[in-house]
Amino acid sequence: MTVISGAVASSLMIGPPSPHATASSAATLPLTGSVLAARSSTNPVMRIKHGLELEAPATPTELFEQYVPPPPPAPAAVARPWTPPAGYVTIPVPIYRQAMTLDCETGALRMGLATYGHYYSDSALFAYEKVDSRSPVMGPNHTVVQWGDPYSNFVGNVWGSDTTPTGYGVYYPVIVSIAHSHGVPNAYGGEGFAPSTVYRALSAGHPVEVWIETNWARPWLGTWTAWDGRKVRYSYVEHAVILSGVSATQVRVNDPLHGTQYWVSKSLFETVWRDFNNMAVIFQ
Repeated sequence: MTVISGAVASSLMIGPPSPHATASSAATLPLTGSVLAARSSTNPVMRIKHGLELEAPATPTELFEQYVPPPPPAPAAVARPWTPPAGYVTIPVPIYRQAMTLDCETGALRMGLATYGHYYSDSALFAYEKVDSRSPVMGPNHTVVQWGDPYSNFVGNVWGSDTTPTGYGVYYPVIVSIAHSHGVPNAYGGEGFAPSTVYRALSAGHPVEVWIETNWARPWLGTWTAWDGRKVRYSYVEHAVILSGVSATQVRVNDPLHGTQYWVSKSLFETVWRDFNNMAVIFQ
């Protein structure tokens, strides 16, 4: 303790400065007055600028447009009722797909009955078609010489093939008979109908079943002799659909093959329909 106190006291003792101490102190103190002026002539001094002397910030080179919100949406257009053109009529016929491979006639019949509120399955209606399951007698060039009578029976296997052929179909008298016994007693059918008769029936709201060829194709027509001696006009792509609408130039088709609905031109309809001698059943 005594040694430390003496050291401190000696360091604080006031006495004349030594030449070495003066030089050392001068080197560490800030330069002022004449010393600064003399020193500045040889060594430049950086001057600190005050806030008022600072340069203004550079003007930005990229300008941004002010955001303008989009205008409010226009009021919704007022819906206007659609007015069908003259002669344009559609009938609310349900669309069904045929349940069995070759029962397109039954599928079309089912749609016609349902239009009048009578609902049956394909199998229930098909049970009235009195199947003739005998095989055809074939001739040259894959033609049918003799087979059943589609005017009185369903000919062949309904699950068969119409191009082989192991199955075929049924014509209008059987369809009319089933319609009469299943709620539509005023239905009538036949062959040789004029197109205008069909169009008038459609315009009056009566669906019409017609015999055509699948996909409106026309590959080939032939004639066989039924077991009872009747001459039967046939096609290997015989098909039946039901018409559910008419316009000035087209008819609307409910097609049981795939359960679809579409329009075809009257000219195409009349051409293909003619292959089956304009066969039809009108539901009313």
